[in-house]
Amino acid sequence: MAIKIFNSLTREKEMFQPLEEGKVKMYVCGPTVYNYIHIGNARPAIVFDTVRRYLEYRGYEVNFVSNFTDVDDKLIKAANQLGEDVNDIAERFIDAYHEDVSALGVERANVHPRVTENMSEIIAFIEQLIEKGYAYESEGDVYFKTKKFEEYGKLSQQSIDDLRLGSRIDIGEKKQDPLDFALWKTAKSNEISWESPWGDGRPGWHIECSALAKKYLGETIDIHAGGQDLKFPHHENEIAQSEALSGKTMANYWMHNGYININNEKMSKSLGNFVLVHDIIKKQDPEVIRFLILSVHYRHPINFNDELFESATNGLERIKNAVINLQHRKENTANLAEESGQWLEKLNAHKETFMKEMDDDFNTANAISVLFELSKDANIYLQEKNVSINTIEAFISLFNEIATVLGIKISSEVELLDEEIERLLEDRIQARKDRNFALADQIRDTLTEKGILLEDTPQGTRWRRK
Repeated sequence: MAIKIFNSLTREKEMFQPLEEGKVKMYVCGPTVYNYIHIGNARPAIVFDTVRRYLEYRGYEVNFVSNFTDVDDKLIKAANQLGEDVNDIAERFIDAYHEDVSALGVERANVHPRVTENMSEIIAFIEQLIEKGYAYESEGDVYFKTKKFEEYGKLSQQSIDDLRLGSRIDIGEKKQDPLDFALWKTAKSNEISWESPWGDGRPGWHIECSALAKKYLGETIDIHAGGQDLKFPHHENEIAQSEALSGKTMANYWMHNGYININNEKMSKSLGNFVLVHDIIKKQDPEVIRFLILSVHYRHPINFNDELFESATNGLERIKNAVINLQHRKENTANLAEESGQWLEKLNAHKETFMKEMDDDFNTANAISVLFELSKDANIYLQEKNVSINTIEAFISLFNEIATVLGIKISSEVELLDEEIERLLEDRIQARKDRNFALADQIRDTLTEKGILLEDTPQGTRWRRK
């Protein structure tokens, strides 16, 4: 089986053929770290984390790079409003980003380069564009000559003439053509800046990803990905800059995930429906959020609402219950039956279906349907009078194999019953009375691992499930 990817550049599904056999170079545009990320930022983080996981599952060595924009207009504005240093704000929200996406099951990239740590590479990139005649300096600013790059608009499939009709030169800009975009911006008073051949300033937004992708992955990469909103102008401008400089294709496959709406409306601060991940994971199970996002094909829009959350919660619970039932039966069976060839064949068929769906442009929605079918078959198998421990273990193994690729945790441990928790609490109370604090702490840790949180109060110890 071979993987097919819908290439945003060609608008067709194409057979995936990496530049180097067995290896994948993948770049995903990261966030601008001036605030907590919203749920729209979380979607590409989850989607392309899953793409990476599946590529690795299929045997590829993935070099995954995702940047942090740690200096731009939004950061400078936030710093001025808060009376803080730009670097301090960026550092705080980079930490917050890692915390939030980690809760959503997102693994860290191989490299998370920051703009401020790669300024020399960015400046050198701009200098070379000027030398090749693709950029020009104007009173301390540097602009890219868009009309000189003849293929401009090929990603968004827009012509330069059509784009020029809707563009203009804003007050304060010193560019020669309305379509030209900034590579370097001269510093304003009391604004963070770096020395450059054109005076003190800072880079434009688009140049950073071109320079960072080139530095960490090379002039041509396999996959470049991000949200649908980045296709134009950000990714279009990246292509123009990178290909103008190298004369080579920047990325062989472009991937873009769809938008997220909230209750059928575009997410917007003005509408009051702006959902921050930092807030929502305090109210909703992060695993359910990931499950919900993956239950829709990555290129399709998602409409967040209470009904969708309820459906995702119930769906994930159904899968987890199937695994719990398998584990419980495994621990309470005499293994009277022999391994079932018929059921093992069904499991192999489920695995093949899972790979078939994921090979088809990473169709996680249909991959999750395989988990539901697997749950159905597990429950049917457990109705048999005699079962095989080996067959049960094969069920559990496939559940965990698929769930790991999707980044979803499916516990195979039997959930503690209330009476078991109460018994452990009594043991802990007695241990504390006996001043056996080591045992008391051990019991607390055991309960925590089982998803039980304890709270010691003057009225006694209370417990609740996570």
